[in-house]
Amino acid sequence: MDSTSARASPFSSPKPAALLKKVVFTWSQETGSPASVCVRIHGKIFNLHMLPLISRSRYFKKALIESSSDVELPHSFPGGSETFEMVALFAYDSPLPLDPFNVSALRCAAEFLQMTEDQTSRNLCETSDLYLNQVVLQSWDDTLIVLQTCQTLLPMAEELLIVSRCVESLAFMACMEILDPEQRRDRPVPTLQALAGRPWDSEAVKEVAGQDLWIKDLIALPFQFFRRIIRSLRRQGMKEKYVSPVVVFYANKWVLSKKTHKFWENTAEEDGAGTAGNKVSAILRGILELLPAANSAEIVPVTFYFALLSMSLSLNLTDSIRLKLQDLVAYHLHLAQAEDFLLPDNTLQNIASSPELKTMERVVSIHVSSRNETTAANSSSTVAELWDIYLSQIAVDPKLGPDRFMKLVETVPMVDRDTHDHLYKAINTFLSAHPWVSNEEKARLCSNINCQKLSQEACIQAVQDELMPLRLIIQALFVQQLHTQQAFKHCSESFRYLHCGEFSGSIPSSKCQVPKSQKLDESPHDLAIGEEAPVVSLGSLMKEDLSLKGPAHGSKAENESTRFRIQALEKKLASLKHSLQNTSKGSVETDLKTVSFRLFAMEGSTVARRNPFGHVSGCIGSLSWTAQRKYANRLLKVFRKIAMLGKGKSKVQQMASGHPNGSLSCRSKSLH
Repeated sequence: MDSTSARASPFSSPKPAALLKKVVFTWSQETGSPASVCVRIHGKIFNLHMLPLISRSRYFKKALIESSSDVELPHSFPGGSETFEMVALFAYDSPLPLDPFNVSALRCAAEFLQMTEDQTSRNLCETSDLYLNQVVLQSWDDTLIVLQTCQTLLPMAEELLIVSRCVESLAFMACMEILDPEQRRDRPVPTLQALAGRPWDSEAVKEVAGQDLWIKDLIALPFQFFRRIIRSLRRQGMKEKYVSPVVVFYANKWVLSKKTHKFWENTAEEDGAGTAGNKVSAILRGILELLPAANSAEIVPVTFYFALLSMSLSLNLTDSIRLKLQDLVAYHLHLAQAEDFLLPDNTLQNIASSPELKTMERVVSIHVSSRNETTAANSSSTVAELWDIYLSQIAVDPKLGPDRFMKLVETVPMVDRDTHDHLYKAINTFLSAHPWVSNEEKARLCSNINCQKLSQEACIQAVQDELMPLRLIIQALFVQQLHTQQAFKHCSESFRYLHCGEFSGSIPSSKCQVPKSQKLDESPHDLAIGEEAPVVSLGSLMKEDLSLKGPAHGSKAENESTRFRIQALEKKLASLKHSLQNTSKGSVETDLKTVSFRLFAMEGSTVARRNPFGHVSGCIGSLSWTAQRKYANRLLKVFRKIAMLGKGKSKVQQMASGHPNGSLSCRSKSLH
């Protein structure tokens, strides 16, 4: 957008003061009458002739009738003494050096002095308006200059529609720049897509904004003019994907830029216009009004809202601004990343009482309470995962108590968590940073963890985690038992299909998932080998565990409860092994016995023996608590190896289909 007018700077032409003296002197010589009118303005005195003034200005005609030769202009005169010098030159019919730098002031001064067509034709009001419409408003650069000069001429410039004409002209030319019917653009219009998914970087955003000069020019305007241009752009039909980035670029320059804050802080005492916080607060309040509606705000990255919210906290802005930003962040919280969540800048600060943590807690609460049925399914699990990751970061604060942490965990409903991996990590981090937490508080915290929603890796880690309470370890062991049962089931089906040579369909997947019909509080428990395993509920086991935990039992009751649970696991393993052995024939049975013996051998200890009544017994009852934990770890290794049997079923099927005669030997190798 290049200027189409040959504008001249005020400093390139002769100074109006020297030119005015020369014109007055020439007039006196030509007419033979001395200057008889004394005009005072801003401490300056101008000796002029009466006839030129009253012929052009109705204001001077009225003033000179009341006072024959002395007129003093008020301090509110538009443009001051410099503008009046040019008005006087125009009154003497001298060529007027109009340019974008002085035309708005001359138009306002002409209106003040009533230099209209009623006095004479081609008066200053008409002359300046013609220059504005035919020259200035046809050029992007000239219009910007005129609009900038209107800051000191308000409200008269607004009443004369100078500001409105400039705003509409700039908006129209910006729309034409976007449309560009001749396709002469070297690069696409800057948008915010490149900024999505990354932490907010003011310098990077500044570089994007500088790619187009028209955007760079608009964001340099005062906010009172910028706001009107944005509204005009929308009225004239510019798409929101082009308008919203301009608003974001403006906020980045005047609200989020640290350089701008330092400049305002340095100049605040000089101009007396208020602190930097007051200026930012005024601009931010207007920015929030210009941002698009919620249903189309995906154009603006959520990191921008987080950056504004962080700035509002650092500058301690008003509550109304913070509440509006919290609503915006809560609406788009499912689009955020864990890195966007607010943390105190100073790592030594008490996180538990920081405004950042309190703000994030309110934001998540607003999101949970305001979501509707259409957005709940898509956003609830994502927000729950982000919140659990955030809790892992703040859990290291030593001043964060268990009650406060428990309240933070419950900010997101448990039903929203599809996986409990991040919740387990957050609680584990908290317990590591707070070794003084009592066993009761540990149990209350860990009661929120559902082992059925833990991944295989997290469940294994929970079993081996010494910070976890005993009850959670037992639950994790039962989940591992269910996974092992599924592995045996799929492996058994594979052997049955291969032995019979009948393939009625696709073999079930080897990925072992806990069946939905079997809950965690229901655990299979064999009475005898070969019989159907009756179910012993985990709830009954827990009740018995609680009955043992009396004041007279203490740790002994915990050990007895642990022995009882691990013995139940031993029985189930023996039953599963026997079931798998019955389904395989010939050498498969022999190989499986060998594998089972290797898996269950306990490094020289006595192997579990079957008594005459079909029950499995072992040495677990006589072990200490340390030995029991080691024994549980060995059981865990057993579960892993047994699960590998189920994962190899696809290979067994392929070998069976490709080599029907040699399937038996192939199966034997796959087991090893």
